[in-house]
Amino acid sequence: MSGTIVKVSGPLIVASGMGDVEMHDVVRVSAKHLIGEVIELRDDKASIQVYEETAGLGPGEPVESTGSPLSVELAPGLIEGIFDGIQRPLDVIYKKAGDRITRGIEVPKLNRERKWKFEPQVAVGDKVIGGDIIGVVQETPAVLHKIMLPPGKEGTIEWVYSGDATIVDIIYKIKNKDGKVEEFPMLQTWPVRVSRPYKEKLAPTEPMITGQRVIDALFPIAKGGVAAIPGPFGSGKTVTQHQLAKWADADIIVYIGCGERGNEMTDVLMEFPTLNDPRTGLPLMKRTVLIANTSDMPVAAREASIYTGITIAEYFRDMGYKVALMADSTSRWAEAMREMSSRLEEMPGDEGYPAYLASRLAEFYERAGIVKCVGSEEREGAVSAIGAVSPPGGDISEPVSQATLRIVKVFWCLSASLAYARHFPAIDWLQSYSLYSDRLKAYYNGSVASDWSRLINGMMNVLQEESSLNEIVRLVGVDALGFKDRITLECARSIREDFLHQNSFHEVDTYTSLEKQYGMMEMIMGWYDKAEAALEQHVHLDKLIDMPVREKIGRMKYVPEKDYKEQFAIIGKEMDSEFATLTEGGDLDA
Repeated sequence: MSGTIVKVSGPLIVASGMGDVEMHDVVRVSAKHLIGEVIELRDDKASIQVYEETAGLGPGEPVESTGSPLSVELAPGLIEGIFDGIQRPLDVIYKKAGDRITRGIEVPKLNRERKWKFEPQVAVGDKVIGGDIIGVVQETPAVLHKIMLPPGKEGTIEWVYSGDATIVDIIYKIKNKDGKVEEFPMLQTWPVRVSRPYKEKLAPTEPMITGQRVIDALFPIAKGGVAAIPGPFGSGKTVTQHQLAKWADADIIVYIGCGERGNEMTDVLMEFPTLNDPRTGLPLMKRTVLIANTSDMPVAAREASIYTGITIAEYFRDMGYKVALMADSTSRWAEAMREMSSRLEEMPGDEGYPAYLASRLAEFYERAGIVKCVGSEEREGAVSAIGAVSPPGGDISEPVSQATLRIVKVFWCLSASLAYARHFPAIDWLQSYSLYSDRLKAYYNGSVASDWSRLINGMMNVLQEESSLNEIVRLVGVDALGFKDRITLECARSIREDFLHQNSFHEVDTYTSLEKQYGMMEMIMGWYDKAEAALEQHVHLDKLIDMPVREKIGRMKYVPEKDYKEQFAIIGKEMDSEFATLTEGGDLDA
């Protein structure tokens, strides 16, 4: 099916003679073979968003339809891959064309020459249905890639191969219910705009441990949950997402750099291969897929990159893995939608964004979740989606932030004032929230400590009380407060500086286990409870504030994981001893 260009408007072209194409079909534009996708049909005219630079195109040039929608290739070779927004491997393009992507360049999405050792998990005569695991490939030392029968297929195994094969070699055959024999390679394709099927979506019950104290303790995200990180420029969105990608309790990481600055993506590409993965002891790239679509790449490909990433994440979810997907940032994706919508001359919505902005965002985030996977074997997989939002000027009342807030269950609000004060992660504890907190209480109280929730509630109460007291301090000064309120302010400062503040570049402080977090909270809140009791016995306020043990409490976060139990026990004994000295000795008020 071929047509002819009649109009070129930036990344949008209109072609006539396209009466037989369907929505979202992929087309090749002009003799340069630029990749495009049909996004609107009117009579025999098709509006096409082109994923490459359109400079030099003009009316009269041909447009060829491929007859298939924009799809990703799913097979061994995805892990450790670095792709652009439409799954072209950037390392292969670099070797072929240098450090600038040549227009119309055609490279296979996955390596078709590399051989993988395929180990069958089924035998001739076995009955199989879509989603069943036919065999496995050890893709990297950290990831066992499970080769599944594509969804919707079923039959009896007629023949299965064992040994080395490429992703396009036939490795098994099945006889379907019509008696026909179908042949299958490891490679399967899936349209990016169609979510992969599952048996049942489940309610999340476990947290995704991140090692970031402000997140795990105050605003946890569940496995299979959705979260947003909105914040102004310079508030640490990207670093927070890097931390989550490094330390999140997930089997597979999919990181999408959608319209972000090239130097930030370079940091990711340079850093991830050198990072030691705490789960496996191997480089983090051994279980990571990177999709890089920087701000200087064609705007239309930003929209595709989000769908490419979530489809790859769903594929690994179907194997029974827990996947963490980072999208940085959905605002750039929304801006790409706004540009294409305006070129299509659609009726604009709020601030020029298309009227379907909220539904597209919901469509993306709804593809996350914890599910029972298709197939005869019982297994569960999860995709946890975390999207950064970059509101202009940090104003979260703008449409993308507001539409995202209506969908996600966790809101980590980054504060410019905290960032300028060098408090990182700059997550504002008064504006952020997690709707998973109540659901995850049972896990924390059962698996970590029975009074976890009590400590969290106590800390949040102190922080909220500090906010109210600061209003009085600004008006009349700290001396107007009573001793009990002064102790509250001191405890809040300790919570902020000693617990919530975390240095992502410090080898120990970058990650904190739940057990160590509990020990830190117990120590800080223990000092607060004992200090309030000491005040009742008329101990001097200054003596309580200047207790030597408080310096050791402030340095607890730098105690290595292997030593924390022993060290915290010593600090606890010192604290008890100092309080005993204060209440029994001569440090009481006259």
